[in-house]
Amino acid sequence: MDRYAQDSVPNPRGDETVDAKRNATRDSLLLAATLRVDGDETNVRIRNLSAGGLMAEYPIALASGTPVDIDVRGIGWVGGKVAWATDGRLGIAFDSPIDPKLARKPVGAGAKTPMYLKPPLRRL
Repeated sequence: MDRYAQDSVPNPRGDETVDAKRNATRDSLLLAATLRVDGDETNVRIRNLSAGGLMAEYPIALASGTPVDIDVRGIGWVGGKVAWATDGRLGIAFDSPIDPKLARKPVGAGAKTPMYLKPPLRRL
């Protein structure tokens, strides 16, 4: 969990659901992904990931609510909307929850690792 998961978002209405969503467990990581905005694709780096969204490095400030798709390794294309954008980073809220653990699985996780056996020792 990253340090931001402990923080609380200022909530003028006192609505606890905003704080609960903000405090969801997030995995800090560095993961390459492809972001699609209005049909244009660009490479981004994901900095943290949770079931409900992510934070990525992206140099262009996008308006909140802009629909996006992002291709996350191990998960595939996920639809969402820009929640915030500032200083070369943006937050994306997913349209549907994902399993963030799938992004942590090694590439080719289903394949068996080959075993190499030593030749039998022969006594002379």
